[in-house]
Amino acid sequence: MSFDQKRRALITGASSGIGKATALAFAKAGIDVALVSRSQDKLERVAAAAKEIGVEAKAFTVDLSCVSQVQAKIQAIPHEFGDIDILVNNAGMGYTANLSETPLEDWQQVINLNLTSVFACIMGTLPGMRQRGQGTIINIASIAAKQAFAGWGAYCVSKAGLLALSQTLAIEERSHGIRVIAICPGSVNTEIWDTETVHVNFDRSKMLIPEIVAQTILHTALLPQQAVIEELTLISNAGVI
Repeated sequence: MSFDQKRRALITGASSGIGKATALAFAKAGIDVALVSRSQDKLERVAAAAKEIGVEAKAFTVDLSCVSQVQAKIQAIPHEFGDIDILVNNAGMGYTANLSETPLEDWQQVINLNLTSVFACIMGTLPGMRQRGQGTIINIASIAAKQAFAGWGAYCVSKAGLLALSQTLAIEERSHGIRVIAICPGSVNTEIWDTETVHVNFDRSKMLIPEIVAQTILHTALLPQQAVIEELTLISNAGVI
């Protein structure tokens, strides 16, 4: 794809944190953004900020935890917004508990949102990319995909699964002109640390900020079509927190 062509990105978890920062970074690069999240109000605010920058932006309310509905809802977005060139699978949840104390219901919730919903988003976007013979899929994994942390079992497993999904998809779709990228950030100072499923007390001042991760996502998306960074680990210079 030449750089003078208009590109459109679909970003999940776009109402806050990394997703919001990515939406605004993409907008500044002239990329139209379809924003997906559960929170319509927050999404509308991000869409308005992107429009002010000068791109087309639209909010799509989708509850990605309802995995059986995700593929159809994602598949419907291009009909309203236009073909999707870049898919950023950023939505996810944090979860802390020792494995021996993790109820099956909680385990399933983490796997559903962090892994299965990503698969469903990909399945909703992939046919269109294949048809056009090009596309970029960026999955936001975690340093926890590569390094186990006590008390983070379900989360680590979900992100390791996401990394394996990315690696397999990259091999399978290369011949169709589709690039697949896994980005593994260390701790990022977002609202995830304030959620009711995360119980830790880290020094958030030493963490990465969403805008740095967003710039990295944008960098991988803007590489010429004949090149790809298939896996990228990004951590704070303070180390793995």
